[in-house]
Amino acid sequence: MRTVYVNGEYMPETEAKVSIFDRGFLMADGVYEVTSVLGGKLIDFAGHTARLHRSLNELDMAEPCTDDELLAIHRELVERNNIVDGMIYLQVTRGNPGDRDFAFPSADTKPTLVLFTQSKPGMAESPMAKIGMKVISIDDIRWGRRDIKTVQLLYPSMGKMMAKKAGCDDAWLVEEGKVTEGTSNNAYIVKGNRIITRELSNDILHGITRAAVLRFAREAQMEVEERAFTIAEAQGADEAFITSASTFVMPVVEIDGKAVGTGKPGSVAARLREIYLEESLKAAI
Repeated sequence: MRTVYVNGEYMPETEAKVSIFDRGFLMADGVYEVTSVLGGKLIDFAGHTARLHRSLNELDMAEPCTDDELLAIHRELVERNNIVDGMIYLQVTRGNPGDRDFAFPSADTKPTLVLFTQSKPGMAESPMAKIGMKVISIDDIRWGRRDIKTVQLLYPSMGKMMAKKAGCDDAWLVEEGKVTEGTSNNAYIVKGNRIITRELSNDILHGITRAAVLRFAREAQMEVEERAFTIAEAQGADEAFITSASTFVMPVVEIDGKAVGTGKPGSVAARLREIYLEESLKAAI
């Protein structure tokens, strides 16, 4: 049975409880992070904690603990659950004010901090990386602050189900004719030696894996252009791919029923996946 962490205590998952008055439950008033584990080590932990601080700050939410304490909790959960490859989910909410109210609770209301592990043996050797993903496009009707990693994930969940119903793997979200991102990942196309992905703004999540992959791409002398692109442009690209903490770099081979490039994973995505995994493992803690 999994050991989870809830507000200062490690306990069996069956004993974990959060109040029905918790604002994460009632208002989706919470943020989260997911850190990958490979070989028992944390991938890009500093990046995830930095983004967590940013999300909390943007929502005027209290810090639940220090970075050192967070690291200790992550490592303890890895050890207690014997995680070799997998993920650690972390969620912070504005806490339990004792009743339901739209107004934020008083400053002395403690935030709720929950963490749990997910074991994913062989995560880096995903078969999907060899065959590539198929995506559909859907309208992006989410709120305007996608740069804050909140637990408001209903529409991304609906998007995943729309894709599943269409016999595909994921959906790319489109706003004013341009792709913003995937349901839980950043989106890219490749034309020649140029990697194109939407620029950072409030419109997309500032992906931790995105930042690392673009840095590695530039170091490998690949050209990076940060701008929005259309579905038609993506369908006409040489390659397409996504990045996220759980998929790393994953090729996209079909968009709205049309093959991208050869219809098979391309060399740029494959090379970036290889570089990302190699460099991230070196820096893992």
